[in-house]
Amino acid sequence: MVTIYAVIMAGGSGTRFWPASRRLRPKQLLALTGNETLLSETVRRLDGVCPRENVLIATGRHLADQTLASLSDFSEQQLLIEPVARNTAPCLAWAAATIARRDPDAVVIALPADQHITDEVGFREVLQHAVASAATGLITTVGIQPTHPETGYGYIEAETSSKEETVKRVRRFVEKPDKERAEQFVAAGNFYWNAGMFFFRAGDMVRAVETHLPALAACTKQLDEAASAGRENDILEKVFNEMPSVSIDHGVMEHMDTLGVVPGDFGWSDVGSWLSASELATRDEDGNSAPKHALLIDAKNNHVVDLRSGDEPRVIAMVGCDDLVVVETDDALLIMPRQRSQDVREVVAALKARGEETLT
Repeated sequence: MVTIYAVIMAGGSGTRFWPASRRLRPKQLLALTGNETLLSETVRRLDGVCPRENVLIATGRHLADQTLASLSDFSEQQLLIEPVARNTAPCLAWAAATIARRDPDAVVIALPADQHITDEVGFREVLQHAVASAATGLITTVGIQPTHPETGYGYIEAETSSKEETVKRVRRFVEKPDKERAEQFVAAGNFYWNAGMFFFRAGDMVRAVETHLPALAACTKQLDEAASAGRENDILEKVFNEMPSVSIDHGVMEHMDTLGVVPGDFGWSDVGSWLSASELATRDEDGNSAPKHALLIDAKNNHVVDLRSGDEPRVIAMVGCDDLVVVETDDALLIMPRQRSQDVREVVAALKARGEETLT
């Protein structure tokens, strides 16, 4: 029997969903698509695939308390607390080395904490295929079947082969394309969105990092030796500061001679903005998603979120307004066109420039 672990990458800066998200409350700690936080959804989707006690959460030191509080059945021993942010390669290299000390042949499922999936049965089936592939020694990823020529995602090109083949070989990773290239990728039929999900035996990833990122491998070896002596925490901050900041895609995956990809079509979304959150929300016949106490007259396709505390909600009235996002918290109010949702980070930058760090 193969032992399975999961590593959920739960960092983030909290800029894309301001004012709901803040530096100490990034989007995975928000309930953007229902009653559960995105992190809780991610953990729950692993039930039946990975034992809950084998799920590790990689997060920043500044988010550790909030992360643990959001997962009532987790212990502090299940957190990999990074003293400084160093992107996904150091995160997964450290996690792989930690798990390899327990079982180098254990298969690791590495997932982002902030994605939403509608077909959870289909998702678990894809996970099972990817785990089986990784158990053979083939580092594997999941590629999302594209539904449109998206320019905001990276792509994975697979070798052309039988459509019935469960695991395809990766030909290359492709950076975010322009519209014309994205249209070509979708038409080709063998390109998939890169969702940042990876599957590997712990020892295989340790060796891949040694080959492709030797400076990072030297750092994780220091942590490994210190952990064996019971003093990993003593040197963690110093070593993390020495690690190169690089993604697992650029640092390792793009340089591998052989990788597998399991295509998936299970209602995936990276919930990257208020626009995508509005598209996932339950909407009325006019396309509006809003709390019951909101009053919308001659208004269409609006997304209204009321996050104010207190028992008495304040009426939010909109007349003759279309395609807006309105988000209200105790200390901020955001109003913008839905199509400009990516620009909300400009608000965060402007607040920082004005010295209003408490609002970010």
